[in-house]
Amino acid sequence: MESTFSITPARAWEHALLSRAYEAWHSFAAPVAVPTCDDSLLDCAYAHCDALTAAHSRSFYLATRLLPCAKRRAVRALYAFCRLSDNIVDDPQRSAADAVAGALADWRQRALSPDPDPDDLVAVAWADARLRYRIPQRYAEQLIDGVARDLHQKRYATFAELAAYAYGVASTVGLMAMHIIGFTSADAIPYAVKLGVALQLTNILRDVGEDWRAGRLYLPREELEAFGLSEGDLAAGRVDDRWRAFMRFQIRRNRRLYAEAQPGIALLHQNGRFAVAAASGLYCAILDDIAAHDYDVFNRRAYVGAWGKLRRLPRIWWRVP
Repeated sequence: MESTFSITPARAWEHALLSRAYEAWHSFAAPVAVPTCDDSLLDCAYAHCDALTAAHSRSFYLATRLLPCAKRRAVRALYAFCRLSDNIVDDPQRSAADAVAGALADWRQRALSPDPDPDDLVAVAWADARLRYRIPQRYAEQLIDGVARDLHQKRYATFAELAAYAYGVASTVGLMAMHIIGFTSADAIPYAVKLGVALQLTNILRDVGEDWRAGRLYLPREELEAFGLSEGDLAAGRVDDRWRAFMRFQIRRNRRLYAEAQPGIALLHQNGRFAVAAASGLYCAILDDIAAHDYDVFNRRAYVGAWGKLRRLPRIWWRVP
């Protein structure tokens, strides 16, 4: 079964995301100086972020190994900041929305402080990375706002709504990482925005079953309906021709986003291009695994194993500009 539903033209949703990205870009006010911090404390803080990254994202950890040491530890501090922000919203110990919102507000203040408490290791590393690489604070604020969206929105009517969510939780990460890696000009911004949406869409397609059990459904309602699907079908974990057609549509759009983001890699500093290309390529490979298992994302979590990642790296390397 194939629906006549078509992929929405990028400009229907991308313009709003770019407005947010450029607003953050232009809001940057450079600090007078990077605050001094004891080297041993910084080393400890960055090592903590390194361990946190290794524990929670093997693909990201592998991709960032391809960066020079200083950039690698800064990017992992960025990951740790994002991970802690997300963990607050997903913490089962804080079931009440008010409690989660309060904890997130407290974390915002700590994480964005230029001089955090020495015991707050992620905040220490993130403050150093953020100020050292002149990352606009507004991007970090937008990320926290993005993860907070899970507190009050559990369903998405359209892809435009979903793209706005993806910008908050993923495109902002790419925009901040871009400052650490280095880039030629603001021309890189649209590509970072699009790659973030592509990465988050992959997350969403991989985690349909897991998110459903947590009470969340990120797949756009109008697209589900266009393929004759309902929430009842998802609750039943039903993999039939309608679901396969729907997933083929989603994966086709997802791959297109990766392809459209690809030219932006050439606008990054040369010693960071392979790492970004690897992150993109390894994540995109999750889509292959979804298709290879008959689009069943209800009963298993798609992944790419260690050997699958390693054998893809040479091909990715050859394609890096």
